[in-house]
Amino acid sequence: MNAIISAPDLASALAGDHPPVLLDIRWQLSTAKAAGAPPFDGRAAYAAGHLPGAVYVDLDRELAAPPGAGGRHPLPDLGEFGAAMRRAGVSAGRPVVVYDGGQGWAAARAWWLLRWTGHPDVRVLDGGLPAWQGPLSTGEPRPAPGDFAPAPDADGLLDADGAAALARSGLLLDARAGERYRGEVEPIDPVGGHIPGAVSAPTSENVTADGRFRPAAELRARFAGLGAGGDTEVGVYCGSGVSAAHEVLALAVAGIPAALYVGSWSQWSSDPERPVAVGPDPH
Repeated sequence: MNAIISAPDLASALAGDHPPVLLDIRWQLSTAKAAGAPPFDGRAAYAAGHLPGAVYVDLDRELAAPPGAGGRHPLPDLGEFGAAMRRAGVSAGRPVVVYDGGQGWAAARAWWLLRWTGHPDVRVLDGGLPAWQGPLSTGEPRPAPGDFAPAPDADGLLDADGAAALARSGLLLDARAGERYRGEVEPIDPVGGHIPGAVSAPTSENVTADGRFRPAAELRARFAGLGAGGDTEVGVYCGSGVSAAHEVLALAVAGIPAALYVGSWSQWSSDPERPVAVGPDPH
């Protein structure tokens, strides 16, 4: 099963006999609060227009626990996550399509969580809302409750120790911008740099100018050039486990399984006992 779906294919699926559940995950990483500006309001964007039948899901409240020792976007309580998905109409036997405002990070976080907790059929709308050519709705649907019960897969998740070990024994990719990896700037977290041994692999290089994923062959070549291939185990981290989910999605498009370090740099850098590397060299 492909991990992404095009807008025309989604339109056909919605017109079919077994349409997917639609989840709107509009969200943006914002440093505006530090400057006193209001943060992005995903619910307001949803209310202004969304795919017909889509249910809004709040990344900060339903796809993550409150910030703390686990990072800025730690794993949500699985009972609360399951309840949120059931309220949105998610069932194990019905396909799910998630989308966001076009960047793909938030949709990928929802995709990863649903796949990691056992949903068999989840895809991301390639290009997000800007790729959709059909009508939009301002109504808020009330779907029948779903039956989805999260059953997580331990193999798809890394903690800090697991990420450190994978950086030595396999391939740990850092999905943040190169300047944050190198430690030249750090707009959010207390320390700049990267996990020693991690390889810089900015998420922005997985997509074209319109926000759609590069073809699978191009992605395979990109990740092979970074060290993915054969039996190499692959893991990904970012700032707080959101853009890294997009990289895990890109790896899935390329046919490469990868684990996610959800705590990511926001957790790692908050622990003064954890080593930090700077500069372009992984070590």
